[in-house]
Amino acid sequence: MARGDQLGRQWKIIQTLISSKKGKSAAELASELDCHPRTVYRDLEALQIAGFPIYTERVEGKSLWSLLDTVKHQIPIPFSLPELMALYFGTDMLRVFKDTVFYDSLKSLSQKIKATLPPESMKYLNNLEQTLHIGLKPYKEYGKFKEIINRVNDAATNRKTIEIVYYTMSRKRESRRKIDPYWIWFFNGTFYMIGFCHMRHEIRIFALDRIKMLHETKDTFEVPEDFSMEEFMGQSFGVFKGEPVRVRIWFSPEVAGYIKEKIWHESQVIQQQDDGSIIFEAEVAGTQEIKFWVMSWGSHALVLEPESLREEIRAEAEAMLNRYEGAAEAERVG
Repeated sequence: MARGDQLGRQWKIIQTLISSKKGKSAAELASELDCHPRTVYRDLEALQIAGFPIYTERVEGKSLWSLLDTVKHQIPIPFSLPELMALYFGTDMLRVFKDTVFYDSLKSLSQKIKATLPPESMKYLNNLEQTLHIGLKPYKEYGKFKEIINRVNDAATNRKTIEIVYYTMSRKRESRRKIDPYWIWFFNGTFYMIGFCHMRHEIRIFALDRIKMLHETKDTFEVPEDFSMEEFMGQSFGVFKGEPVRVRIWFSPEVAGYIKEKIWHESQVIQQQDDGSIIFEAEVAGTQEIKFWVMSWGSHALVLEPESLREEIRAEAEAMLNRYEGAAEAERVG
């Protein structure tokens, strides 16, 4: 049994008992959780051992499980015990923001929650922390860019235009820009600023850690009422934008399960094949990012459409082969 499934069930048991006025029988809990009563009994016992004040009493011939009323009454409205515990535990999930204003605020909230929760609940949280770890990779050390992140956040909040010196990775050079920062967006381990670029006269995306200098001007701006973050990102497979392209990619039976278990793009359609392979279809904005995604699956992926993307990957694979053969030849000569 997966540890995550057990913790999930126990979490639901706590929430159910808190919301129940008369208590629940093991059979009722099993029905709600879609599992066997024996599984519920094991979970209840585990919660008691963890320190949760769960007890049982006979009511009209049935054994009903409840949570001590003293615990229920200690939780300040509008938060329930599971909500407070989720907030507390969520701090660990967002530790990628460490040394930023966002994480500092989360830590402050975490300490307040810690002071609010009953001792029994804290014992359970500590037990969870010993058994569940959230892995977040890749990510950057944003403590190095704390000041930039904070100042962009302030400018976006106060609707102040900023002037920046920005390093463009693709061109390998810096440029001075005037930007109206609309949004701060966190995606795939990186903070981005989405805003109107006065130099390009269009809305652009900027990685915050590539901002080398920032000056807040006295100019103010308003975000257009018709601007939508969802519509702006639209069909992008990641960060980059481009013309809409319909892609069809074949994946081998060995990796088909991994592809099917995630939503990679909002427009994706997956067709199951008789041999266990699948065909992945989506309409994406540009092919730059999906090209590297396809290549990450190695020989288990094959682009069917468009032909241009297929040729790009073939050329990239040839370049990789030539580089490895060149390295091998250099080793032999050396």
